[in-house]
Amino acid sequence: MEPLFHLSIPVNDLNRAKAFYIDILGCSVGRETRGRFDINFFGHHIVAHLSPGETKSPLGTIPSDGATAPLRHFGVILPLKDWKDMERRLADHDVSFTLSPRVSFAGKPAEQHIMMLADGCGNIVEFKSQPRDRVFATDTP
Repeated sequence: MEPLFHLSIPVNDLNRAKAFYIDILGCSVGRETRGRFDINFFGHHIVAHLSPGETKSPLGTIPSDGATAPLRHFGVILPLKDWKDMERRLADHDVSFTLSPRVSFAGKPAEQHIMMLADGCGNIVEFKSQPRDRVFATDTP
């Protein structure tokens, strides 16, 4: 079996979370029970749990190649064509980015396409694209 990543996230509104992950991102819903639902997040298992108090924690920030990005976030690394398709999809939904679509670390081993946006429920989602063999690249030889 190919390993799957699993993450449990707090959300402050289940309907808003579904609208974001399903309608905007195009993910699908799995099992649902009171206060939670599973998300097929690009082949990985995310569980959204209704826990409004947990979503009030400050996200913090970190420097990111000349920009500032939210410290607490999760996401997926897509092939470049899929990343560009997602960029268009998000633009079509007129989303606000917390880190606008860009190329970071241009010309360096860790060069990547990146964008981040809020799910409206207390979480930040990141989309990256870079070759798999450069995901853990460093700038030092």
